[in-house]
Amino acid sequence: MLLEADSENLVQNGSAHRNTNWSLRSLRPRELEADLIIAGGGMGGCAAALSAAERGLRVILTEETDWIGGQLTSQAVPPDEHPWIEQFGCTRRYRRFRESVRDYYRANFPLSRKASRDPLLNPGGGRVSRLCHEPRVAHAVLEQQLAFWRSCGRILLLLEHRPVAVHTTGDRINAVTFLDLQEGSEVTLSGSWFIDATELGDLLPLGKVEYVSGAEARRETGEPHAKEEAQPDNVQGVTWCFAMAHDPDCPNDSDRYRISKPENYDFWRNYQPNLNPGWCGKMYDWAYCHPVTLKPIERVLFRHEAEIPGRAIWDYRQIFSRNILDGNHPGHDVSLVNWPQNDYFEGNLIDQPRELFERYCREAKEMSLGFFYWLQTEAPRPDGGQGYGSLYLKPDILGTPDGFAKAPYIRESRRIRALFTVTENHIGVEAREGRFPDPFPDSVGVGSYRIDLHPSTGGDNYIDIAAFPFQVPLGSLIPQRVENLIAGCKNIGVTHITNGCYRLHPVEWNVGEVAGLLAAYCVENRSSPKAVYQHHLKPFQDFIVSEGVELKWPDVTAR
Repeated sequence: MLLEADSENLVQNGSAHRNTNWSLRSLRPRELEADLIIAGGGMGGCAAALSAAERGLRVILTEETDWIGGQLTSQAVPPDEHPWIEQFGCTRRYRRFRESVRDYYRANFPLSRKASRDPLLNPGGGRVSRLCHEPRVAHAVLEQQLAFWRSCGRILLLLEHRPVAVHTTGDRINAVTFLDLQEGSEVTLSGSWFIDATELGDLLPLGKVEYVSGAEARRETGEPHAKEEAQPDNVQGVTWCFAMAHDPDCPNDSDRYRISKPENYDFWRNYQPNLNPGWCGKMYDWAYCHPVTLKPIERVLFRHEAEIPGRAIWDYRQIFSRNILDGNHPGHDVSLVNWPQNDYFEGNLIDQPRELFERYCREAKEMSLGFFYWLQTEAPRPDGGQGYGSLYLKPDILGTPDGFAKAPYIRESRRIRALFTVTENHIGVEAREGRFPDPFPDSVGVGSYRIDLHPSTGGDNYIDIAAFPFQVPLGSLIPQRVENLIAGCKNIGVTHITNGCYRLHPVEWNVGEVAGLLAAYCVENRSSPKAVYQHHLKPFQDFIVSEGVELKWPDVTAR
């Protein structure tokens, strides 16, 4: 529970808030206590906070940026989901989030009659998901979903707080100290239960929790696509995404929207990555490696330029379409740039000194900025010209001054040494020789996506192989040793290979939601995650099913 004196201070000092969240600058000492401490306010952290709060726990949720939502919002990545998402294959709370996004557009945008009545409204019309939408809207919806629980004191949200120390006794975590990135001071959060939902598994090294990073050795995992030797620094590249709009009334040779030539543009303009198998040319190009065949595939920007359907890259991640509006309203179509051409894999962000971490982040953003400048000025057009002067950045929908995401898109995290680790041999079509996976008896969720690894810091090109629809085993959320820590996002017990399909939006939400429910179940039943896994599995599964979690797939082979 929150300390009584601290709760009073929070109420009395409500006028000293920042970014709609209570300021802690007036608290002395700077210590708070709750049933559950969640580090990381991404999709997994938000889902964990919601599920735990709804079950009666008092929760403190922290986030390093000033937006909750992670890859959906601060990292600006539209949902990437399986083909059956509208019918089954996600939790009830995730479905509620998706429908709330549609409701937000219906309530706040001047939609056409057709769009407002469409039960499967796709505001962006993008092809990557059946629900492409603006990060700003996703953030607004998540804030709405947390609003009541924050109002009644069940959830305390601390933005711009980064974990800097974990305090332990034996195999238990007692508290985590966070640095307030605005004030420069620290606050220590104590609790009975902790969930690591940070983007890179930041609590693991701080708390000396056993973990894996990068690529495992084949002799350890037995995976056909694993490395011969372990490569801890070999992780998927990150991407600093940005949003851009297209003004159809602006000539392509106009300098109306043109940005200044970025620093180090010439380096990135001529950059050709050293990968094995090799990349098909320079990164700033319409041609890039097909993720499966690794042969060059040529793209164009807009659909009307494409001689072959599907070759246009704009509408793949289009997150706003004027076609949904009623009448002549201002605004232009917007697309989110998370493309092969702005993947950054020159440096691994995990386990680096802060200075090097920040340098790699700076270079990732620099690379993306250069790519936008290339699109505006040098990108070849089918009409023989160069550059699209009609493109401009959209800071308003990302909550930033420059139109770039608040943080880089992180595909791969540290991963706990878990009670159970999912390998390629459990879910890979090739590894299983086409045999559908055996069910996980401890399933706590489902997901479906190809094993999709982007080019990596170890020099690997794409690894993109078929995977069966899969389950999420409870054992993958529980560390082997530490008793009161639960993994809440991409840091579960998967491998470098299987991370490629467990990292997607609905799966991360499922993991986080179940982590919150597991903490609540342990409080309600005076149990522990290991005891639930070993002795109370069926009651726990019945419990989460009643909360709207799907444990198995229907027969999708005939669909």
